[in-house]
Amino acid sequence: MIVVSDTSPISGLFRIRYLHLLKWLYGKVILPKAVLDELLRLEEFGYDLSEISHSDWLEIREPSNWEKVNDLRKNLDEGESQAITLAKELDADFLLIDEARGRYFAKEEGVVIIGLLGVLLEAKSKGYIPKVKPLLDLLVHESSFRVEARLLREILDIAGEIES
Repeated sequence: MIVVSDTSPISGLFRIRYLHLLKWLYGKVILPKAVLDELLRLEEFGYDLSEISHSDWLEIREPSNWEKVNDLRKNLDEGESQAITLAKELDADFLLIDEARGRYFAKEEGVVIIGLLGVLLEAKSKGYIPKVKPLLDLLVHESSFRVEARLLREILDIAGEIES
C-alpha cells in the first residue's frame, strides 16, 4: 500500500500522541520534503520531534514533476503541492490531507484522499482504538483541529458513538 501525507494529519496525530496509528494502519507513510520541513517547525513551539525525525516508517521523498508542483503552488502551499504531486506520481492508494482547498485540488488531479477523521474511523473499525470521540476531543482542544458540528455528528454517527 502506498500512502502519502500532507502536514496536518501527521501534525494532528503527533500532537495528541497517536501518530503510531498511521504505522499500525499503513505500515509506511511517504512524506514530501516540504511536509517534513513544515513538521519540523513544531520544534519552535517546544515539541520533541524525535518520533518523527527518527522514524523507520516515515519515508521522505521528493516529487520529480516540479512543473506540476509550481502549478499547484499558485493555489496551495508548498507541502500540499508536493504531496499531491508525489501521490499522483507514485499512484498512491491515497493521500492523507485535511484542508478543503488541498482536497479539492487533489481530487481534480485524480488523487484518492482520506482525512484525519477517516483515519480515526478506520483505526476504530480495525480495533486499534475503542472510540473516536476522545481522540476528536483531543484534536480539537490540543491541536487546534477545526471540524464543523455537522461533520462531527456525521463521524460520530458512522462510529456508532452518537449519544441520545
